[in-house]
Amino acid sequence: MAKTKTKFVCQECSYESRKWMGRCPSCQKWNTLVEEMEKPSATKHTSGSAPSMGGNRPQKISEVNSEDEPRMTTKLSELNRVLGGGIVPGSLVLVGGDPGIGKSTLLLQLSALLAEEDKKVLYISGEESVKQTKMRAERLQAQVHSLYVLTETDTSLVDQAVEMIQPDVLIIDSIQTMETPDISSAPGSVAQVRESTSSFMKMAKSRGISVFVVGHVTKQGSIAGPKLLEHMVDAVLYFEGERHHTFRILRAVKNRFGSTNEIGIFEMTEEGLREVLNPSEIFLEERSEGVAGATVVASLEGTRPVLVELQALVAPTSYANPRRTATGVDHNRVSLLMAVLERRVGMLLQNQDAYINVAGGVKLDEPAVDLAIATSIASSFRNQVTRPTDVAIGEVGLTGEIRRVSRIQERIRESAKLGFERCIIPSKNMEGWNIPDNISCVGVRSLEEALDVMLDQKATTR
Repeated sequence: MAKTKTKFVCQECSYESRKWMGRCPSCQKWNTLVEEMEKPSATKHTSGSAPSMGGNRPQKISEVNSEDEPRMTTKLSELNRVLGGGIVPGSLVLVGGDPGIGKSTLLLQLSALLAEEDKKVLYISGEESVKQTKMRAERLQAQVHSLYVLTETDTSLVDQAVEMIQPDVLIIDSIQTMETPDISSAPGSVAQVRESTSSFMKMAKSRGISVFVVGHVTKQGSIAGPKLLEHMVDAVLYFEGERHHTFRILRAVKNRFGSTNEIGIFEMTEEGLREVLNPSEIFLEERSEGVAGATVVASLEGTRPVLVELQALVAPTSYANPRRTATGVDHNRVSLLMAVLERRVGMLLQNQDAYINVAGGVKLDEPAVDLAIATSIASSFRNQVTRPTDVAIGEVGLTGEIRRVSRIQERIRESAKLGFERCIIPSKNMEGWNIPDNISCVGVRSLEEALDVMLDQKATTR
């Protein structure tokens, strides 16, 4: 009888070793190597017993039928936007997020909406019993006849259930609870997650079933398991948001069938997740007027302009090194803009603490928010109030210049729709398009000029 071989695999980076080590040589993490059974190597084929390819033969790419398959559009327009227009048949989608953020709620609501449109949906739960899933479905009013539920963690039994029901959509909640009988390691290990995902990928591609897989995240915010997991799937969606806020953001970080810049915004209620079709109005409904340190910016998330309020608080420091705290924007970008304000505008900020916050829990990562950040800091430092009907848009360079931004028309149009009267934009963006009648635009070339416009109201509008 052949001796069983084992190996030690790092649960963080998939590094393999013949012996146990306290620290992984690849990722330098401690106590991450776990013993696993080696899979038996495949039998080598001799020249006379080569495997048959069957009907799967190489084709000329010019002869491949490239007709677009119709996507399954759901009643969740925010989800359709993030997926690029709907669910692609035969796709494998990974949904990640912090515990309790609403991943299972979103997918159960999606299952019910698809079942209402006469689609067969199989919901596999490895963490809840069928009765517990039923209780959650009653709360969400997601009881539909063609929605099937099953509590199972064995991938081979899941395959039998899929063969029996022939669903259009399969939901796996979650991939860390699934196990393949051929692998001896515990569920959630690198080998189990890799093999389970591989089996669901083959199921999706061979049978044309759309598969959604829930993935837990680590303390660092990445999907738990090997990084290979994100490479295997067709789309990776992150469900973000603060647990103390009601708003949730669904963001695509990988999508083979659409853009990775789109976001969907939901609000968590007692009856489940509700779509936020006009996020700008929601984010601005509680803003205070007549207070220094607040500026509205028109940011762009994918193809959607979103207006949010940037808040800043600048106060004298009591420490040797002043504090710089940023929530929702890049901390390093805030430090850079404060250096520009000090050097190019003449503000003495080296002995000031600065706290920057994006209201509503939104994360902004585009350069067009620079001018709003700098204006909020200057407004709080000088204790001068900006006009509540102003919107600031522009990138700030190291020499203090205001640089051109993309898609200025969409940003201005959204600002006008919400009742804002004036937009401060880069002067290079003033040409080549028509400004709406109900809003005026001011073109600025430098940060100092922009602050004169927004804080001292010294400018002519167009």
